[in-house]
Amino acid sequence: MNSLSRRSLLALAAAAPLVTATPAAALPRKLTARAWLVADHDSGEILAAHRAHQRLAPASTLKMLFAVTVLPKFARTERHRVTAADLAGIPDGSSLVGIKAGITYTVEQLWQGVFLRSGNDAVHVLAHMNGGIAKTVAEMQAEAEDLRALDTHVVSPEGYDHKGQLSSAYDLTLFARHGLGDADFRAYCATRTADFPASASGGKTFQIQNTDRLLTGSYGVETYDGLIGVKNGYTSNAGNTFTGAATRDGRTLLVTVMHPDSGGNAVYEETARLLDWGFGKGSSAKAVGRLAEPVSETSPSPASKAVQGAAGAAGAAGVAADGPAPWPLLEGAAGTLVLAAGGAYALRRRRR
Repeated sequence: MNSLSRRSLLALAAAAPLVTATPAAALPRKLTARAWLVADHDSGEILAAHRAHQRLAPASTLKMLFAVTVLPKFARTERHRVTAADLAGIPDGSSLVGIKAGITYTVEQLWQGVFLRSGNDAVHVLAHMNGGIAKTVAEMQAEAEDLRALDTHVVSPEGYDHKGQLSSAYDLTLFARHGLGDADFRAYCATRTADFPASASGGKTFQIQNTDRLLTGSYGVETYDGLIGVKNGYTSNAGNTFTGAATRDGRTLLVTVMHPDSGGNAVYEETARLLDWGFGKGSSAKAVGRLAEPVSETSPSPASKAVQGAAGAAGAAGVAADGPAPWPLLEGAAGTLVLAAGGAYALRRRRR
């Protein structure tokens, strides 16, 4: 690992998709995304990946990390009267659920605004309830590091196109896997519609719909059988991003797709093809790696500490921001390329 050069790191970022499958389990065609990953939710095994550590703009998929960080702090029934200060500083052009100062919302309603409508206004209200934007961003970054999501740099809590706000297909998959262990997170991302307060009197509401097209079947996208979430995102800079999870025959798969070439439906169509592959032909694929377990749930070995040290040195040497994070491992015994985060893939299944 110490001899791993910056050149080889960048070459790995541009490598062909990683999969150790028989020809009969070939990957689906017409995958145009700049980065993607398929993993088993329960075991954490990565079945296939393409540029999984490439740092890209995450758009609203970063809200998964926001939810993982903040959601456990407030009871669903807690109520908050929104002030003008709660809504200050929301970036221009943000997606909004329609929160208004002077109206009292439950925490459940605020999270519905986050998950269903990707409302940056709901994110900012919850962030202010959590002690402010700066405190929330710092906690999100610390949470990412605990999850070993080392490609992620948090600038704002809602995923907007701020300079330097980056994540990767690998990290987004970590956030989804960790989040789905929380019953509220899982319920919110699977909710199709909800009634949302429209006035301070509490009598009037309007319906909000989930923007996840694989969940709702909107805009010509067919619903995906067994889908349980998780989060989509779009900005003009990031393009389309999506992390989805689905269960079939007792098995749950996670797929993250970032920045496909074409328009809004491509990210869902490519996710569906990768899920189909994982449930079908991909079931014969040998894992190319394993999603890391949180630092707080593992005891790092001396070997992993050494690899983390080498990763830090490689990062300090100036790996490009849109290149891979400095922690791929090369050439296992079977001669396959294996991706790892935080220096090593943990061997234990996540325990909640």
